[in-house]
Amino acid sequence: MNGARTGARSTGLTALWRTALAGALLCAIGLLPWLSRTDPARTVLEAREAERDPSPELLASLRSELGLDAGPLRLLGRWLAGLPHGDAGRSWISGTAVTPSVAEALGVSLLLMGGALVVAAVTAGAVCGRTLWRGPRRRAARRGAGAGSGGALLAALPEFLLASVLAAVVGVRLGWLPAVGWYGPRWMVLPSLALGLPAGALLGRILDDVLPGAFAEPWARAAAARGLPARRIARQALRRAVPGVLPNTGLFVVGLTGGAVAVEQVFDIPGLGRLTLQAAVAQDLPVLQAGTLVLVLLAAAAGGLARLAARLLLGPALSDGALPSLTRPSQPSARSLPLLHGAILLAVVALGALRDPLAVDTAARLTPPSWAHPFGTDALGRDLLARVGHGALSTLALAVAVSAAALVTGVLLGLVPRLSGGLVETVNAVPPVLAGLLVAGAAGRGPYTPALAVAAVAWAPLAAHTSALLRQERAATHLAATRALGASRRHLLRRHLLPAVLPPVVRHALLRLPSVALALASLGFLGLGAQPPSPEWGRLLAENHPYAERAPWAVLAPAAALALLGVLAVTASGGIRWPRPRPRRRVDTARGAPDTDRGASDTDRGASDTARDASDTARGALDTGVPPPRSRRAHRPAG
Repeated sequence: MNGARTGARSTGLTALWRTALAGALLCAIGLLPWLSRTDPARTVLEAREAERDPSPELLASLRSELGLDAGPLRLLGRWLAGLPHGDAGRSWISGTAVTPSVAEALGVSLLLMGGALVVAAVTAGAVCGRTLWRGPRRRAARRGAGAGSGGALLAALPEFLLASVLAAVVGVRLGWLPAVGWYGPRWMVLPSLALGLPAGALLGRILDDVLPGAFAEPWARAAAARGLPARRIARQALRRAVPGVLPNTGLFVVGLTGGAVAVEQVFDIPGLGRLTLQAAVAQDLPVLQAGTLVLVLLAAAAGGLARLAARLLLGPALSDGALPSLTRPSQPSARSLPLLHGAILLAVVALGALRDPLAVDTAARLTPPSWAHPFGTDALGRDLLARVGHGALSTLALAVAVSAAALVTGVLLGLVPRLSGGLVETVNAVPPVLAGLLVAGAAGRGPYTPALAVAAVAWAPLAAHTSALLRQERAATHLAATRALGASRRHLLRRHLLPAVLPPVVRHALLRLPSVALALASLGFLGLGAQPPSPEWGRLLAENHPYAERAPWAVLAPAAALALLGVLAVTASGGIRWPRPRPRRRVDTARGAPDTDRGASDTDRGASDTARDASDTARGALDTGVPPPRSRRAHRPAG
């Protein structure tokens, strides 16, 4: 009875905490024009009629029409009062009812999200397919840290770049599928691919990092020893590993719904992400608040379903503390492959740093790669190799700093899941553009505004991953035994929980490093950070994107740098070692048999010495008449 009351009280407090967070977010959005110190009437007038002169009389009339004179709190109160009746107000730009337009955009985004999830599931299965095949044969632990570089390469590709390539090649040149619009099932194939491929590659990499620990558990070894079918063992291992990935899957659901702004812009899809972006730029508060509220509710529903699915998959063992520890049997072996990737990236940066990134040559506009310009030129005739090289320092420094801050914040908040659960879902419901506008309104526009905005939301997936792994690790059998022996919470945290949780979360943070770099520069492109002619990689992608069909090299150069950064981060997660030269062998032509040279191992030399001593011992035994010592493996004579 007391347990039921405690559980009900905990559930009520959690619901109250989530409601307070959602209310704080909506209040912050309602104060957005006043936080950014801009006149909302002027912004709305520019969105309605950009060519009209904003006279004081016209602005005063618009303020009276929108009710801006009453102040932000009264506006927010009126909007909240209409929600129980299904009335979210009217758009400040078009004057139409907000509820039908947001509902229609949500239906489009949910349909697109469903197609993207199918693509993501297939992609994730392809990424971890090798481990699923090798695991039942007890070879999953031999996989090194460099395996899966193809998945890391795909996860590092920008979504809008992939969307542009698919639209230009598959939709326009080949004509296989429609490239623009939203009129039926054929129109959702290319956008689903653009959204689902990077998301599936990232989820597949996270799942592939957990699967070796599932195959190393006693039940998997016993099943393989008894000769059970490999397909059945792989299916049960997948069921064991999926709960640790489900929270991130719930976050992806919201990201594919409200964060698919770039893809919806490329394919001209009237989805919720595009509607929210337009409302945020035009400061159309009723539409922006309604869209954000829908995303918050969707995040809460997706998070709740993910937690319920995890409990169903793990069964009673989660509550009974009978789960084995889901950790890798061994850490990924150090490899020399990251040195190759790092050398290539360093060579590109060094060669580009020797060139002038601001030199304009109008006679060499959009020239293809050549000896004079190895990466080609952009629309102004500037050398792309120079711009990629000079933009590496600012891009990588900010990305590494933001990723480190997100890792620390995510781990610390993930260790207190009751506090971070609702916070993760609320933060994840905020589109990156809206986060940038809110941070810019509070801290002002500047070169570090994108870093603050991305750092404010980049920790959420890492916190969700930490909480999921921590929940399973706390239910481990060895932890219950250690706790019964009198171990303190600090001892359990330092000796058992953190060593099991930190390695996969750190590898997850490394995998997100290229996406952090891209998010930083994309916010700068919106005017919230560094301005032209800054050569940041994301800005290079954005400013060369209109010329992707005519000059694809202008977009492929910074995209290849981002992809190389992603592969470098993933392959370096298991450690780096210098390549060791193999011992060389020489052939003795006189005897016709191979002989070991100076590089022969001490083991072989010791074996030959042992054999020589054994022969001397046997020879001395024959001379003295004393029988040699009997080997333990020798067969005794019968009788």
